[in-house]
Amino acid sequence: MGLTKQYLAYRPVDSFNVINSGRANVNFVIYNKTEGRYALAAAAENVIIWDLRLGERALTLRRDKQEVTALRASPDRIHVAVGYVDGVVELFDLRAPEQSICSLALHKSAVSVLRFDNMGIRLVSGSLDTELVVVDIVEQAGRQRLIGHNAPITDAHFLQRLGEQNIVISSSKDTQIKFWNLETQFCFKTIVDNRTEVWALALIGDIMVAGCGESTMNVYRLRRRNGPNQNIESAVEGLSIDDEDTISPLTVTNCGVIQRAGKGRCINLVTDPAERVISCHGTNDLIENFYFCTAEEAKERLSKRLKKARKATESMDHDCKDRENALSKGLSLSDEIKRLESIKVKQKIKTIDIILGAQNELRVLVGLANNSLQLYALNASLKHKVSEESLKQLRALTRVGHQSEVRSVCFSNDSLAIGSGAGESFKFWNRQSMQCLRTIATDYILCTTFVPGDRYALLGMKSGKLVIADVGAADIIEEIPAHESELWSIALLPDMKGCVTGSSDTTVKIWTFELVDNVATDGSDEVDTTRPKVLSLLHRNTLKLEETVLCVCVSPNMKYLAVGLLDATVKIFFLDTFKFYLSLYGHKLPVLCLDISYDSTLIATGSADRNIKIWGLDFGDCHRSLFAHDDSVMALKFIPNTHMLFSCGKDGKVKQWDADSFEKILTLPGKMCLYSTAI
Repeated sequence: MGLTKQYLAYRPVDSFNVINSGRANVNFVIYNKTEGRYALAAAAENVIIWDLRLGERALTLRRDKQEVTALRASPDRIHVAVGYVDGVVELFDLRAPEQSICSLALHKSAVSVLRFDNMGIRLVSGSLDTELVVVDIVEQAGRQRLIGHNAPITDAHFLQRLGEQNIVISSSKDTQIKFWNLETQFCFKTIVDNRTEVWALALIGDIMVAGCGESTMNVYRLRRRNGPNQNIESAVEGLSIDDEDTISPLTVTNCGVIQRAGKGRCINLVTDPAERVISCHGTNDLIENFYFCTAEEAKERLSKRLKKARKATESMDHDCKDRENALSKGLSLSDEIKRLESIKVKQKIKTIDIILGAQNELRVLVGLANNSLQLYALNASLKHKVSEESLKQLRALTRVGHQSEVRSVCFSNDSLAIGSGAGESFKFWNRQSMQCLRTIATDYILCTTFVPGDRYALLGMKSGKLVIADVGAADIIEEIPAHESELWSIALLPDMKGCVTGSSDTTVKIWTFELVDNVATDGSDEVDTTRPKVLSLLHRNTLKLEETVLCVCVSPNMKYLAVGLLDATVKIFFLDTFKFYLSLYGHKLPVLCLDISYDSTLIATGSADRNIKIWGLDFGDCHRSLFAHDDSVMALKFIPNTHMLFSCGKDGKVKQWDADSFEKILTLPGKMCLYSTAI
């Protein structure tokens, strides 16, 4: 038996910075016997229950494998169903959330919708594979598989309002709404009057609202066939769909449409648990709310409308009979539906959920595309006038996450803290608790590193500036106009006395650290001798190249300077004289990252051609070319005192490699595009 080499195993410990990943919906959830305070949101592969009042995570439901695409809290507020991109549905118990109580492989592709019945003992799951599965929660097994749609499922509901316990309504991108009998697993009715994809359904009493790819929402009335309401004249006149259908236990009548103020398709339709309000949003930044009146409220609104109309007709002599006949037709959608105050947000909306509280206060939970949650409140009373503004923002969960993509991460020198730079800020995190300690508002950040001592951090900006940030004070000390265009890379000198920067202006600059006197805070240029000195950078030398510089690195022996260029080559210079030493060519696309081993004998380069090449620094020979990722290799780092390295790519994976045996040691599967890694 041959000798084997053992490696350290790595596993994901936790994730942070993600408030709402946006691909799944959000839900209000009752936690600690409190309603309206806690929200359920997807965070990549985990589900987090957020305390909206404190702005902290209260609980995390984990499955470190695939990204969450759908979630739903049960009516009993005890269980949470979570659907993933691989078609698996996990069921969690909030009383024992450490591990899911069951895992069901229901679909071949991502789960798109989850919905419980009124008792919480059945669950319907819809997927992008065009199928629906009904699950028995008690037996923890699938019971029916409903096949008939020709496109991904967009929404599904149990119909239990008309005494029918075994009917499921589903919508799909194939423009159809189907009614399923669960006993026979047979579709007994299909609505095909929608011209575009049906994106969402909402049920309130005997009314069904369908959100389509247009700026209108279709309204349908559902009635039991041969039921007690069959002989009563319909409250809204319209076209009955499939009147000749004798198999269906239901009759479906098109009552009209609701005109939305927003443009584009309807993305989400949600109702409150009391089924009094519907909220919807489209592709823009507007949330529209509609109040559905009870029978008594609708009759009262009808009588008021008729009274006003009769007064108007009495003042006009012509066409009185025609007007009277028009008024005698009865209820219309305007009598049953009242438009409430709309909510306009500043970012693109991904998902919403609503709850109707005491004194008709409607709370709207909004998940935005910029990784944040917002909570709004408005008056949903029937007597409240839309002209009277009652909208107010109660909470905004933004502090615990970046509002744009994270482009760079770095460890502090004592490994107790993590810094992250994004398009709008630099955040300082506690590694142990994963809590955000400081936030510094900045411009777009491309690279970051901590200065020895961990009091300051260097930030490379898209504008070309080199920013010195005071981590403790959460303030910017100095902005140095280091380069004329994007500053792509910062590398500390091994002696910790300075740094090297590389930019798109084809220059590499050497900087040294120095402490300078602090300037007074009153705006004058006088030196404040009572305050301690602060860090600054002194420009020492500049290396001018012919191509855009994308990454730089200095060998640990302070002998070589490696520069990755846009022309897919790596040029190595002597650090002290900038004399040319080696040119490493072999990549087919620009070199995006590079690193040198601890003994200054190996250099690893990663490129947009998805390859990692390992070179010798003695002669510049290529030891091995590894096909590393399925997309661009964005970052790589050697593990200290070893010849092993980690790499990450836009394919969302983190991989470990042995640069001596050229073997892949492990793969840490990811879910999203990766830009940076730190060790």
